[in-house]
Amino acid sequence: MATPAEEPRHPSVTSVHIDDDKMRSMSITNPNVSQLMADAAKGTEAEHQMTIWQSLKLYPAAVGWSVLLSTAIVMEGFDIVLIANLLALPAFKLAFGELQPDGSYELTAAWQSGLTNGAYVGEVLGLLIMGVVAERIGYRKTMIGALVALTGLIFIVFFVQSLPQLLTGLILMGIPWGVFQTLTTTYAAEVCPVSLRAYLTTYVNLCWVIGQFLASGVLKGVSNRTDEWGYRIPYALQWIWPIPLIIGIYLAPESPWWLVRKERHQEAKRMLLRLTSRNSPSFNPDETIAMMVHTNELEKATTKGSSYIDCFRKTDLRRTEIASVAWFIQSFCGASFMGFSTYFYEQAGLDVSHAFSLSLAQYALGAIGTLLSWFLMTRFGRRTLYVYGQAIMCCLLLIIGFCGLADPGNGGAQWAIGSMLLIFTFVYDSTVGPVCYSLVAEIPSTRLRQKTVVLARNLYNVGSIITNILTPRMLNPGAWNWGAKSGFFFAGTCFLCFVWSFFRLPEPKGRTYAELDMLFEKKVAARKFKGAVVEMFEAGEGEPFDGEKGGLEEKNVVSHVEHV
Repeated sequence: MATPAEEPRHPSVTSVHIDDDKMRSMSITNPNVSQLMADAAKGTEAEHQMTIWQSLKLYPAAVGWSVLLSTAIVMEGFDIVLIANLLALPAFKLAFGELQPDGSYELTAAWQSGLTNGAYVGEVLGLLIMGVVAERIGYRKTMIGALVALTGLIFIVFFVQSLPQLLTGLILMGIPWGVFQTLTTTYAAEVCPVSLRAYLTTYVNLCWVIGQFLASGVLKGVSNRTDEWGYRIPYALQWIWPIPLIIGIYLAPESPWWLVRKERHQEAKRMLLRLTSRNSPSFNPDETIAMMVHTNELEKATTKGSSYIDCFRKTDLRRTEIASVAWFIQSFCGASFMGFSTYFYEQAGLDVSHAFSLSLAQYALGAIGTLLSWFLMTRFGRRTLYVYGQAIMCCLLLIIGFCGLADPGNGGAQWAIGSMLLIFTFVYDSTVGPVCYSLVAEIPSTRLRQKTVVLARNLYNVGSIITNILTPRMLNPGAWNWGAKSGFFFAGTCFLCFVWSFFRLPEPKGRTYAELDMLFEKKVAARKFKGAVVEMFEAGEGEPFDGEKGGLEEKNVVSHVEHV
């Protein structure tokens, strides 16, 4: 029977090996590099052979702690929907809107854009600060500090008396929200094995949907109030979240990957043991830590620095581009329609009660879609869902645009628009919405992951600011008044996003972080990632490498993954 190294390969299959010069570089800083690579090979093989059920049995604590930290996104999803959909609340419009010719009150398009963008401006600041602070003091301390700050900032929006005061409060609250957006995803990506990575990173999207659903339910409950408590009650409910989260995160273990990057290997092992089950005699924590150390050393041999500027050097430039554009696509694929859903339903001709009811149905479908994405990713992978999801959404946006050509008094067309938005939400939350979180957490190198995710999220925030300027003007009767015809604009941008994804987005499914490092280092084309063979622990040229002679003595330590 042929060994893996002797198996015949199809000519079109890409095979990558570790470079000799990187092996030598690693041997200089690690005298026992042969033993390190042997242990890392065993740890890598163990991760590849681990089924989902075995992962859940071995890493139950990791799942629980990741879910706890991701709950912070429920709070953020609640708050973000509150900002956009308060614009449709009668009490809020009466307090801060301007009298229209028909006797109703409406916020100007400028203030609609300003309020929705205020939070994103704060998030940009928070993300840039967090990228440096989190890598220096760790994930837990950064999250706790952000939650403490948010608890005090809620007072500003609760006692709001004017739109400028509300805008100031939203900008300041955006700073800790920026922390939640990325730390929850990167923590999930670092505390779990390969087989659970997709589930825990995309769970962040489910938390978004849960927060959006809760906010819509609260807004529907106060939609008939015309006094100031109609908008003060939703803001007051934000105080429910921080204290329980602070207590839980204080007790949570730190990321072992972060500790390895800080050369605190024994502490990383202790945290790994806290994340895993004690009733698994076959699990070897030393081999798993060796895999982390090997990945870290391999990346250090490729790029020495770990600053923001290093995200734009060598192979990390491509990884930054992929993570950033993948997140930017969420802004321009038409998802902003969902953020303004209640307002959009009203402008389409539905009354306030029906508008909030459809929003609740929309977010319920979003939750179901996110759960479905877990099974779809297992079957089809990240790239396939991202590409074909955008193609379907482009078609739905065209349908919405054509329905907008109907007479405003056509009730059938109005309900068709609402129905298409519901289907759009389901497709988005089955594909692009959750898969994005998995992609941006997996694509960056481990040493630059935090900063790459920060840059990616900030590009998303810039895109959201642009769409939040455009969308209110498209929908506002006092501005462009496009209504559902706005679907044509976003169908065009969604198609452009589809083209980029088809040519530039790789498939990270089933890869360890070290294997992804190899594929990017060898500049493997995006469409060849899935079928590439990665030989992590074998030199590509010359004699077998050991720490002294320039080769690896244990040449039988070879890892083949995704063999085609």
